[in-house]
Amino acid sequence: MMKPRLHTFLIIALIGVALQTSYAQCFEENGRFYNLDGTPCTNTVGTAVPFLRIVADARSAAMGDVGIAISADPNAMHFNASKLVFIEEDFAVSATYTPWLRALGLNDVYLAYLTSALKLDDLQSLGFSLRYFSLGSIQFTDANGEPLNTGRPNEFEVAVAYSRKLSDKFSAAVTGKFIYSNLAAGQQVGGETIEPGLAGAADFSFTYNSELNLGAKESELTLGLALSNLGSKITYTNSLERDFLPANMGLGSSLKLNLDAYNSITFSLDVNKLLVPTPCQGVGCDESPADGIPDFKQQSSIAGIFSSFSDAPEGFSEEMKELMYSAGIEYWYDNQFAVRAGYFNEHVQKGNRKFFTVGLGLKYNIFGLNFSYLIPTTSQRNPLDNTLRFSLLFDFGAFQP
Repeated sequence: MMKPRLHTFLIIALIGVALQTSYAQCFEENGRFYNLDGTPCTNTVGTAVPFLRIVADARSAAMGDVGIAISADPNAMHFNASKLVFIEEDFAVSATYTPWLRALGLNDVYLAYLTSALKLDDLQSLGFSLRYFSLGSIQFTDANGEPLNTGRPNEFEVAVAYSRKLSDKFSAAVTGKFIYSNLAAGQQVGGETIEPGLAGAADFSFTYNSELNLGAKESELTLGLALSNLGSKITYTNSLERDFLPANMGLGSSLKLNLDAYNSITFSLDVNKLLVPTPCQGVGCDESPADGIPDFKQQSSIAGIFSSFSDAPEGFSEEMKELMYSAGIEYWYDNQFAVRAGYFNEHVQKGNRKFFTVGLGLKYNIFGLNFSYLIPTTSQRNPLDNTLRFSLLFDFGAFQP
């Protein structure tokens, strides 16, 4: 038997361990579903390895997690790799450190993210990223509470992207990913041995970028579409039950206004939707008698993507509730100092993440430094509550020997 420390139990609960097979039960009344206390049914769309969707870049994190259509830097690897071909410098690297659950007093849980972008020529760019999520230490014990060994759960993703301009204003990219998730390898749960989860995935993204003239002000409009984490399902045991990756479709828009030679301001909006089936509702719903696995979890990854647009139990109104909205604003002075703010909104029945964000950016020669701070607006705790995040950016192509 394994008994994790309290903080590790919370961590595993947060990342949605794939061994979980039970879902919130709701009752139906007049075509609507309700929790047992009479409130609208909480029906969150869950996936395995949700660390893939954590926004690490402190610049985007300060703008309400927008990123699909903001100006390009190496962190486009997470949001929209097709922007990489619009990077001004020939070679750039970004490194980000994100503390996790720091409000609970933990100091060994964090997300590290390293990205780079290499511009091959005016038409082509390559991108690389390494995402590492450390979940701290866990003490395993036997049935009598005697210590067995200490584990260090961790997850990582390696990604490589190719971006190409298809015209002066339009670009596309494809990204390949390898995903590794080691939560409690070698331990026994329910008679099964837990093994590391392995998966492969791909991203497909597109960007449209055009200069505009709005009155006397020069401006720049960017639109983006990103399909992320489309790939195999993942499991941690030899059972037939496999879980979906956090496949996602994101649409983004950004409008940059150059106010004068020294001042510019950018307004951005992202809308995201998980391309994962919605859990069923009601006692005993949707379970196959033979294996007890909900039918929606037995769909293939591709079938799950298509069904995710029309499978919500309450129909179109619930599908709209699955949309997540990010809005951000960024002000630059002389391309050296930035002030940022944003807001993220998720429906109360689909996770209820709602928070404001603020941040600063500094840039000098080849070096850039970004900070962000998250302010929750609901009583629900966020793993990044009141946490300061930072990113380092190096534009080596800006160095003139």
